[in-house]
Amino acid sequence: MLGRMSEMLSHRGPDARGTFADDHAGLAHTRLSIIDLQGGGQPMGNEDGSLQIVFNGEIFNYLELREDLIKRGHHFATRSDTEVILHSFEEFGEDCVQRMNGQWAFAIWDRMKRSLFLSRDRMGVRPLFYAFAGRTFLFGSEIKALLVHPGVKRTLDLRALDEIFTFWHCLPPNTAFEGVRELPPGHSATLAKGRLTIRKYWELQFPESSEDGQGASEEERSAELLELLRDATRIRLRADVPVGAYLSGGLDSTVVTALARQFVPHRLRTFSIRFDDAEFDEGAYQQAAIRHLQTDHQEIYCDGATIGRVFPDVIWHAEKPILRTAPAPLFLLSKLVHESGFKVVLTGEGSDEVLGGYDIFKEYKIRHFWAAHQDSRLRPLLLRRLYPYLKNIGAQPEAYLNAFFHPDAAEQEDPFSSHQPRWRLTSGLKLFYSADVKAELNGRQPADDLGLRLPPAFLKWNGFHRAQYLEASYLLPGYILSSQGDRVAMAHAVEGRFPFLDCRVVEFAAALPPRLKMKVLQEKYLLKRCARGLVPDAVIRRHKQPYRAPDARSFFPGGRPLDYIDALLSADRIRQDGVFEPAAVQRLVEKARRGNLAGLRDNMAMVGIVSTQLLLHRFGRDFHVEEQHNGERS
Repeated sequence: MLGRMSEMLSHRGPDARGTFADDHAGLAHTRLSIIDLQGGGQPMGNEDGSLQIVFNGEIFNYLELREDLIKRGHHFATRSDTEVILHSFEEFGEDCVQRMNGQWAFAIWDRMKRSLFLSRDRMGVRPLFYAFAGRTFLFGSEIKALLVHPGVKRTLDLRALDEIFTFWHCLPPNTAFEGVRELPPGHSATLAKGRLTIRKYWELQFPESSEDGQGASEEERSAELLELLRDATRIRLRADVPVGAYLSGGLDSTVVTALARQFVPHRLRTFSIRFDDAEFDEGAYQQAAIRHLQTDHQEIYCDGATIGRVFPDVIWHAEKPILRTAPAPLFLLSKLVHESGFKVVLTGEGSDEVLGGYDIFKEYKIRHFWAAHQDSRLRPLLLRRLYPYLKNIGAQPEAYLNAFFHPDAAEQEDPFSSHQPRWRLTSGLKLFYSADVKAELNGRQPADDLGLRLPPAFLKWNGFHRAQYLEASYLLPGYILSSQGDRVAMAHAVEGRFPFLDCRVVEFAAALPPRLKMKVLQEKYLLKRCARGLVPDAVIRRHKQPYRAPDARSFFPGGRPLDYIDALLSADRIRQDGVFEPAAVQRLVEKARRGNLAGLRDNMAMVGIVSTQLLLHRFGRDFHVEEQHNGERS
């Protein structure tokens, strides 16, 4: 099926880190090779050439693994982490990934066994896509690298779209394109004798008891968490290029920056986003962190018109519809990092998922309180405490609050009760589907498919832990680390590294009882405790404000649609593309022109429709691969 190895791997060659960039049709930053039966050079191999590897990512504990392998008799020609993977595979076979601490997607060809082994890191930081085109198997770190092959369809997968319009992400292995699949996080695969076998090597697990069975004190737990984070940060500073950090002014990025300073002999370079709209700007907290940590700081100012202008490039790199414009400012931030001469940044992503920082966890606790105390007068007070950054939330009518939160005792038994309000809100976007799409989906419920993927112990976990699992296992890799992470960072050749997603930190946090993650409604309780004295008190005390950016109004600066919006959302174009109902879209556009988009649903609908139309345009019949230069089309 696969032919000779020299005909299988098409690549440009290894860089200093041993990774590969595909050069097919002028693609930039396609970091895994394509098996396309075209000629090319050779990937990195072991001593006798029986194993060859292509690799995207970093193994942060490679020095320790290398030392152990040398003791076991292995000899190295380089000091790269890529060669460490090869020798680890020689020594431990497919189980070698259990020993790795890092973020990776790699493929190893075993010439003797004539088999291909692929693997993706535990949390899904690095992407790995694959497709079969007749008797050819293709894989890569970007879907567009596969779409250049004439045997791969460029057809929107309506089931995947329906998942995005429910959860904000696809359920792996689904992608936005029919026939293109994604290896799920924590999975490996083997291709041999024409058969692809996928197996799970790691999964996030929580204890069945919500109490701390180890009897450690809060002080001991705090010290242990801090030491784990310190070492996770230390090994993520290993690089042959300068390393900077994102400093948003929130607790997570400030903690990471503070820890990084302990290992950097010079002033640490930090980067942040500022908004001209005070509703989204976190500049005051950023300045407090900069003064406290004495970093060498740069920032970009971002407004709605700029977001609208770069949004088509964001979708080109995201390769799927999205429901928020939030990736666009991060796309611009990574451009600033690149232009400043940096290729690696530390960030605080993952803390909210593993240590209990999201409002959705608070909502879960509040709904349980409401279900048990139907007549409580504390409802509006709790909401004001939950959402102080949202205007008039506590003044909403009781009927509205009930409609969103569903304080019903029976619903609290639903295993997805933590997420159902969000999913119902997002699913309102499906009212914009065309009649043909509704008929094709035929009432399908994506939550049913998600239910089939849950681990056997899921129903035995505390409700707080179930909510954490859904966030960390699906939204995190499917949206946060992809559309807001790898895709917009690598658009400008910038690599993000995430100390909070170190496997040791994740497993430690999963074993903590919920009361150490959220005490009453104080999020990330244990992290705040270990951050005392490390970061400014103002940053610790500030109320959690999620990262947000101007949404639908970005496409209508001054009430006038951007040129591409007029073209993509015209009634004729909507009717021709067939995904959405033209009349419904036109009503939404008119509301946007008047500045009358009402709340989250209208904003998500506009962003979702625009991003879907952009995907159809950029990857459909008009698809052609253009040379990309740091995110700018030439």
